[in-house]
Amino acid sequence: MDEEYDIIIVGGGPAGTLTAKMCAAKGLKVLVLEKKPEIGAPKRCAEGIGHLDLLRAGYTGKERFIAQTIDGAIVYVPNGAPIELPKQPGGGYILERKVFDKFLAYDAAKAGAKIYTKAEVFDLLWSGGKIAGAKVLYNGEQKDIYSKIIIAADGVESKIPRIAGLPSRNTPRTIESGYQYEMANIDIKDPHKIHTYLGNEIAPRGYIWIFPKGSHIANVGIGINGSDGKTAKYYLDKWISSKPGIKKGSIIEENSGGIPIGGFLESMTTDNFLTIGDAAHQVNPIHGGGLAETSFSAEIAAKVIIDAIKLKDTSNKTLDRYNKLWWEKRGNNLKKTEKILHVLEKVKDSDINLAQSSFHGQDILDLTGGKTHKLIKILINNPKLATLIKYLK
Repeated sequence: MDEEYDIIIVGGGPAGTLTAKMCAAKGLKVLVLEKKPEIGAPKRCAEGIGHLDLLRAGYTGKERFIAQTIDGAIVYVPNGAPIELPKQPGGGYILERKVFDKFLAYDAAKAGAKIYTKAEVFDLLWSGGKIAGAKVLYNGEQKDIYSKIIIAADGVESKIPRIAGLPSRNTPRTIESGYQYEMANIDIKDPHKIHTYLGNEIAPRGYIWIFPKGSHIANVGIGINGSDGKTAKYYLDKWISSKPGIKKGSIIEENSGGIPIGGFLESMTTDNFLTIGDAAHQVNPIHGGGLAETSFSAEIAAKVIIDAIKLKDTSNKTLDRYNKLWWEKRGNNLKKTEKILHVLEKVKDSDINLAQSSFHGQDILDLTGGKTHKLIKILINNPKLATLIKYLK
């Protein structure tokens, strides 16, 4: 491990390694530090990604990390009625994240990035009141590593942005509790579709999902945001026990963790520093998906970083372009999606059932894309819900 780099990236997940690959490919000296002993494990993801998002990350969909092709999704309202979503261009995939994450790391290393595991960044180095590097614990020794830019890409629990002075905090309002089983020998209605189940009785202010990885294998999970004190695992186990075709299966892996669902940072930069991915809450608030957002934000961040190094100006004034581009291309829509989520959380199960006839699959896609006018139309057509329009302002 050298003493100085152009960029130190804290975290070896997709946000970190994808940014590392793009920067290293342009000749920058890049160091990726992952505190866990293995990149990609344990997985904390339902493992779904759209075809276009995978292309943006630099892959074709033919790689060996593809577990299953997906041609659509079905949302089930509380009374069990299905709403089928239209197929997206190119469809999508369920990944083997442990393999996918390693592919990203392989490609980052091939591009020239240096990667270390079991390397924990526990503090930042400062010089003249500005960030100058990272304090690293590696092989039982503390190392001071200097860099022109530090990137925090170490997930939803990241403390590095706060150390850098950014107001990045998780609150009960901005994080979901997630629990997931990978299950084998289960019955799946259509193994080439994602299945999601709504209802405050089964998943308070959240939903249950089935992401198929084969004909009889799937990630079966739940995300909830606030409840009566019962855990996400409690609700998931209760739901599974009511589904004979799922209950009969075997659990081959368990995963749990927090899922950011909002709390976006107006500024994700300061002098010589930026944050990205789950650490920056760059996740769709409605469905909790972060891989697609990572493919966008890594591209934006890499471009800004490469230009900043070339200009020999890594001040916040230069890095602020990352904020402007991200908010323009992704943030504004995600902020609208967060407002839509706040409205949907106030709707009772009985009202969702009544409004179901007003919903079409495209409407649901539009809502997850931040199109508030679609929700306003639905609320107006259901007088009992019209008062909720005020929460979109």
